[in-house]
Amino acid sequence: MIQATQNPVDIINAKVPGYKDLQMLLVNHEGIIEQILPMGTVFKRVPVNDLQVVDVAGDWISLGGVDLQINGALGLAFPDLKTENSHIIPKIMQFLWNAGVDGFLPTLVTTSVENIQRSLAVIANFTPLAVKSAKILGVHLEGPFLNFQKRGAHPAEYLLPLTIDEVKRVLGDYAHIVKVITLAPELDPTDEVIPYLRSLGIIVSLGHSQATSAQGQRAFELGATMVTHAFNAMPPLHHREPGLLGAAITHPDVMCGFIADGEHVSPTMLQILLRASNYEKGLFLVSDALSPLGLPDGVYPWDSRQIEVKNGTARLADGTLSGTTLPLLVGVQNLVKWGICNVESAIALVTDAPRKAIALPGIVKSQAANLLRWHWDETTKQLSWQRLLS
Repeated sequence: MIQATQNPVDIINAKVPGYKDLQMLLVNHEGIIEQILPMGTVFKRVPVNDLQVVDVAGDWISLGGVDLQINGALGLAFPDLKTENSHIIPKIMQFLWNAGVDGFLPTLVTTSVENIQRSLAVIANFTPLAVKSAKILGVHLEGPFLNFQKRGAHPAEYLLPLTIDEVKRVLGDYAHIVKVITLAPELDPTDEVIPYLRSLGIIVSLGHSQATSAQGQRAFELGATMVTHAFNAMPPLHHREPGLLGAAITHPDVMCGFIADGEHVSPTMLQILLRASNYEKGLFLVSDALSPLGLPDGVYPWDSRQIEVKNGTARLADGTLSGTTLPLLVGVQNLVKWGICNVESAIALVTDAPRKAIALPGIVKSQAANLLRWHWDETTKQLSWQRLLS
């Protein structure tokens, strides 16, 4: 999606994640980044009319966020998609754009094969908007190939055995729009499913699993490259059996998604995770937001059950944690507020890192200049953001 700025813009005195010192970003009239150059670089610019210069005075500039695990918003759960309610998708895309998100993977949690197929069909036939809105980058199937013991809030009656035949039945004719699938690798003793999914171009993420460290390592050897919401719905780290998460943290080519709402994982454990996993390469933030995202606290339907949302945290009636309703970029602000990350690292965890996880480029020239400006207020110790060229 290209956002026309009408006039070319030079953004100067900017800090950019991954770049040293202050930078200037040259954006053309089509809204494309032409160059990212250190301040003071001598260059010849093609003469242009109506050039705007924006001095951000040392603020951070980044692309918008990418959310690889979001279950719904504005009252619509993505597994409940059908033709009759598909008109809500554009509203969600615009809502997410206004919340600083450039792109996302609608996430389908465990439900019936019929519901999965129906939702995939709606998304496959959806025509993107030609306005400022977050882009659908593919679909994340979180299930139904999950371990019963670690299913969390996923309904047990729809869990399926992990076989190629069952995978084919779930994917149907829509494998081409599935970007990520979360599964429990220990459910496949044949070691056939992960290579099959990789042959289809689908990224395999491990989660809702009882996998041991050895089973996790084997899954990574077979082609899995991600872990879904680190710590949640998997065995805890243990000094004699590090489990799936231990295998992931120590693997150089595996990236872990994590939730920074303060409820799914304590800030102290997040600090341990980030220190242990070389977070500049191995972690990315997700929201794991549910359908009440964008709505006030209250009780809402969730498949055939209900969830209660209090202070942005959603739970089933029995107290089972089921997700959040906090926007993705709140996680960035939390990481800085808790003293876990510096501003640059926190921004990268929600912008560059998730793009890397699904093989998209970070902030480089030739990218659309869908830019956020982040400001750190030293007096209030608050991090805020705004769309820069919207």
